[in-house]
Amino acid sequence: MQKNLLIIVLQIQPVVKMNVRMKFLDRYLTVWIFLAMALGVGLGYLFPSIPENINIFSIGTTNIPLALGLILMMYPPLAKVDYSLLPKVLQDKKAITISLILNWIVGTVLMFGLAVLFLRNEPEYMTGLILIGLARCIAMVIVWSDLSKANREYTALLVALNSVFQIVSYSFFVWLFINVLPGYLGLGDFNVSVSMRAVTESVLIYLGIPFLAGFLSRYFIIKKKGKEWYNRKFIPKISPITLIALLATIVLMFSLKGNQIIELPFDVVKIAIPLILYFSLMFFISFFINKALKLPYDTNASIAFTATGNNFELAIAVAIAVFGLNSPQAFTAVIGPLVEVPVLILLVKISLSLKQKYYKK
Repeated sequence: MQKNLLIIVLQIQPVVKMNVRMKFLDRYLTVWIFLAMALGVGLGYLFPSIPENINIFSIGTTNIPLALGLILMMYPPLAKVDYSLLPKVLQDKKAITISLILNWIVGTVLMFGLAVLFLRNEPEYMTGLILIGLARCIAMVIVWSDLSKANREYTALLVALNSVFQIVSYSFFVWLFINVLPGYLGLGDFNVSVSMRAVTESVLIYLGIPFLAGFLSRYFIIKKKGKEWYNRKFIPKISPITLIALLATIVLMFSLKGNQIIELPFDVVKIAIPLILYFSLMFFISFFINKALKLPYDTNASIAFTATGNNFELAIAVAIAVFGLNSPQAFTAVIGPLVEVPVLILLVKISLSLKQKYYKK
């Protein structure tokens, strides 16, 4: 098994080497994210007509500016992943199994429980929180992986695995956790239903398109130019797109709800509390389970942050597509990254501290 993982690392080594020196934008990413949030909130508060103006650029339930930002943001990470290596990584059955269990059982059930516990009297917010819990992280986790000195290649391959699983299962999980489980468990009829068709369409647009684009560009460009050219020339060209699109999308998302974030501070707090608990519990549960299984730190951190983070971009897209741009569900989804960024930055510091304590060798 160690031999297989060594082969994987060696094969992706050129991609790692090109990122040894972080560019200015990368190095101060957290600063730019906070500034983008503040700019978005400020724009949304000063210009409350922004949502209506942006909504003009929509086709059906798909908002074109948001869709472009999300697709461009997700494309480079998905283009970097060597999907041919997935069968080799899947041989590490212990690590892959625990990652899937943490993501798709522990994470989804935990967020569902916290949503019901804290927001059952406000079913729209509860639904938005459940949408967040069901959207597993496939973009920002690369950032947390780098900052925590996790195994970036392993993280990328877990992202690929989650991407495939999410495309196949997200709409079913949404239907199960929102339409079925509350009534089945006797938690009450929240009078909230979600169309599997609408969710599936959103997943195919916001996740399926960049996934397919990344897979096809890797396949055809390598076939024509070779893997070395692809890793040393093409990837460095497209890599900045992720950060630029991320910051632009954050400004856009927060401008849509800027006035509400300022005018409804107690609602922000109500949504933030279960999110903070979720991130904290997921990280520590994941980290110490992985430690008990004697996984090395870099693999442990990859699995822990993959399980802890969420794909807020997808949750926001689905909330807007299914419930509308001005819905409480969309408002809840937008609060997600507002909470995730500072909490995950703190958890990165905690992870590095735990590394010193438990992985001295």
